[in-house]
Amino acid sequence: MFAEKIINWYSEYGRRLPWRDTDNPYYIWLSEIILQQTRIEQGRGYYEHFVAQYPTVGHLANATEEQVLKSWQGLGYYSRARNLHTAAQHIAFDLDGRFPDTYEGILALKGVGRYTAAAIASIAFGLPYPVVDGNVYRLVARLYRIATPIGTEQAYREFERLLLRLIDRERPGLFNQAMMDFGSLYCKPVGCDCANCIFSQECLAYRGGVVAKLPVRPKPVHTSERYFYYFDIRWGGSQSSIVVQQRGKGDIWQGLYELPLYEAESLIPFSALTRRLREVLQDWMGEVPRSMTVGRSLTHQLTHRTIKAQFVQVIFDCQPAKMPEKMRVIGLSEMKSLPISRLIDKYLSEL
Repeated sequence: MFAEKIINWYSEYGRRLPWRDTDNPYYIWLSEIILQQTRIEQGRGYYEHFVAQYPTVGHLANATEEQVLKSWQGLGYYSRARNLHTAAQHIAFDLDGRFPDTYEGILALKGVGRYTAAAIASIAFGLPYPVVDGNVYRLVARLYRIATPIGTEQAYREFERLLLRLIDRERPGLFNQAMMDFGSLYCKPVGCDCANCIFSQECLAYRGGVVAKLPVRPKPVHTSERYFYYFDIRWGGSQSSIVVQQRGKGDIWQGLYELPLYEAESLIPFSALTRRLREVLQDWMGEVPRSMTVGRSLTHQLTHRTIKAQFVQVIFDCQPAKMPEKMRVIGLSEMKSLPISRLIDKYLSEL
């Protein structure tokens, strides 16, 4: 029996992780949101920090969004943190602190999709909903030689129907964790030891010599480039203060803090860079800086965007009298307590 075989494998070889030692739906939910698009090695530390910082859903709900974003800093995909906070407030204030105990109720939480809802429902409440993630797609596609491109609604429905026949209805949580671990640890994208796999006799891809071709992936998404010019603004000989602004809604890094930013539609040629950026600064501040030095350039990769960032050190003789309302002056030490993107953090760390 498939389910028994993979659960037996998991009992012996599965990873021992802190969120697997509990059936507390809040902790399981935390782990699933943190581990979305994040490696376990990186996510584990964040999970432990969140559990220590926000031991109950009420603690998370009562934190400010800025505090939650700061705790999340470095994980990326900050909408996950904002959704986590919104859902925690819904549970704490609208549901009297009771975590939803049905698949539909869990799925209704902000930021929770079908995979996450199935994971929480099965692990925390023993409900027979199969998880369908990248590792499960790969394992099942190879076992049954399924050529449907993954990442589509058609594929999800096809794999879900098959998994509903395979799942252990008495131990759905164990089954789902076993599927994820087997796909991650054994049935890997490349370099898996198919000859010694416990499913070598059943695996249609192995028997047909097409393991490397499965699963079939959708066509890659086009990645666009954006050109950010950040100003590190100081005055006089002071190095203890810095000018920052907070990003607004409707774009990447919503709610995070950053240096004053000018975004260009295309890369500014180096021959025209200094002149153009001086014009921007004069328009902002009403005066020309004493000096301006084009410094560090960094490239930051997001899922569908590549950020080409250029950092410019700017010195005024004194604090400019005119400064856009969205900008404010803070101490460098205060910057450490604000939520910032990994790109800004990297620049500041190198100063």
